[in-house]
Amino acid sequence: MTTVFVPKERTPGETRVAATPETLARMGKLGLELLVERGAGEASFLPDSAYAEAGAELVEADDGYARADLVLMVGPPSAEEAARVRRGATLVSHLAPTQNLDAVVALRDNHATAFAMELVPRTTKAQSMDALSSQANIGGYKAVLLAAAALPKYFPLLMTAAGTVKPAKVVIFGVGVAGLQAIATAKRLGAVVWATDIRPEVKEQVESLGGKFIEVEPDAGQTEPSVYAKEASEDYQRRQAAAVAGHVAEADVVITTALVPGRRAPVLISEEMVRSMRPGSVIVDMAVAQGGNCALSRCGEEVVVDGVRIIGHPNLPATMPVHASQLYARNVLDVVLHLVPAGEDNEFRTVQLGDFTDEIVDSAVAVHDGKVRHALTAEALEKRGGEQCS
Repeated sequence: MTTVFVPKERTPGETRVAATPETLARMGKLGLELLVERGAGEASFLPDSAYAEAGAELVEADDGYARADLVLMVGPPSAEEAARVRRGATLVSHLAPTQNLDAVVALRDNHATAFAMELVPRTTKAQSMDALSSQANIGGYKAVLLAAAALPKYFPLLMTAAGTVKPAKVVIFGVGVAGLQAIATAKRLGAVVWATDIRPEVKEQVESLGGKFIEVEPDAGQTEPSVYAKEASEDYQRRQAAAVAGHVAEADVVITTALVPGRRAPVLISEEMVRSMRPGSVIVDMAVAQGGNCALSRCGEEVVVDGVRIIGHPNLPATMPVHASQLYARNVLDVVLHLVPAGEDNEFRTVQLGDFTDEIVDSAVAVHDGKVRHALTAEALEKRGGEQCS
């Protein structure tokens, strides 16, 4: 029988949990043994009693890690948490492998398997496992609410007996899931919204939500639509900066969402652009945990530069833990359903036997059997002298 363990998240500020009573009950129907650390769901308003009613055994962390075949986390785990995943067990969590090398080494040296949620391919088959999208959707929504609360003026157009109030202008960098939700939320609040993205094919999506697209001539040869924005050339970044500078200077709110998977976030808002904005304007940098899209943002802090407030919250989904946990837990449930085939003895055949013919497993398993499979992470380890072992 496969044993599943859900530990309490220990990263400061992390309020989410990797499994809810609803998702654990479904795992229980597969015949899996369920272990939950006491207090794991408290920050998401899920009491221990709810997990017990779903069929889980409440345990201490040491007991859970010692017995678990499958550890479910929000993550990324610390090196100490990664070292507790026993030999042959599988960790399912966000991993941030290129930024979390000590944890990767601990998992590798333990001969544990790490299924990284952020490496799940964005394909139709894996759509229900796409935690990046489910959490980015929440982040884009909350970023606009933070900006609206911080802005010292209305978002919507108002016509009153005392005069007309013009709508706020919001500029959004990056039109992925977070950016699209930010556009939709800002429009619902009545703002005028402009958006920019390296991918010209997203123009129709922006306009379908009522936004206006800031067009930048793409790099030569860039014609194929893409899911993720690729790292832009220096020439493109110069053209983009020139195209958006005027919009930023006039903006009441700027929200940045641009990320390059596995790499530092590109700097899109220079210090000069920040200083061109009016006092009272607001920037919400959603990429701050990966270095930030704004040159002056600071992770976990709110700074003020010439009257412009720059909000650098590194984990916006954690500010809405009820729905963030609910959606993430469903993503994780579908990963478990994929890894643990129904029937027979419910073992992790795909992962434990190293069957990487499965596209999802091949993409998302970053560490397995003493090897680091994720290319960028293996490269980073080699650069710091952390050679592979077998």
